[in-house]
Amino acid sequence: MSKRRIKKRDYHKGIYLLPNLATTLNLFCGFYAVIASLEGHFWRAAAAVIVAGLFDNLDGRIARATRSTSRFGVEYDSLADLVSFGMAPALLAYLWALSPYGRLGWLGAFLFVACGALRLARFNTHAGQGPSTHFTGLPIPAAAGMVAATVLFCGRMGLSGSIPPLFVLVMLYALSFLMVSSIPYPSFKKKMGTKGFNTLVVTLLVLIFVAAEPEITLFMVGVTYIAYGILSAALGRLKHRGREEAADQAAPLEESTTETPT
Repeated sequence: MSKRRIKKRDYHKGIYLLPNLATTLNLFCGFYAVIASLEGHFWRAAAAVIVAGLFDNLDGRIARATRSTSRFGVEYDSLADLVSFGMAPALLAYLWALSPYGRLGWLGAFLFVACGALRLARFNTHAGQGPSTHFTGLPIPAAAGMVAATVLFCGRMGLSGSIPPLFVLVMLYALSFLMVSSIPYPSFKKKMGTKGFNTLVVTLLVLIFVAAEPEITLFMVGVTYIAYGILSAALGRLKHRGREEAADQAAPLEESTTETPT
């Protein structure tokens, strides 16, 4: 049997139906969000980005539950994510609010896409190195979800026509920076431990609020998640700096106590 035939067989062996079907639905939602944005249906586009996030979360859980993870699935998922969470929300933000800024507006949208692609590339280089309790940098689905949630929130509150384009531009720049930063964000992929019951109760409460006021709840969840990572990183640096200062102050004392009298 030739090496070419062996490689071809191994390649097809790594393609699994269920997780890649969920990834395809994720890609479909992202493509529909692009079409809806071009037609001026911004609410539909934002909702499609949110649904794409659900399918993106589903395909990974299906792959882990059925032990059908593969290199093909990782690469396919990244390509779908770049469309659904990179191109679609960037185009949505530009057509919704940034088009009056012209070149500055579409450059801000391009920066979001570029940083999202860099974020995905960095994630793929660390894929398969063991489970982790956090992401390095803001995940691109969360950044895209924040853009979509902002559109839905402004539509719900009647602010779509009065939202300052500068606010959306600053938000895109901030989200782009957070995606390529080293700020840790919780991944929620680890199994529930002793606090699983409390986590389940909080999740049920969030789902109830989403069912009651989806636009407001999704926006608040996005703001809370992003702020949590920033505040956690700031507190961690303050603690680390405090430990270094305490160590520097303790070092001269230790040296003075070890000196021998002359």
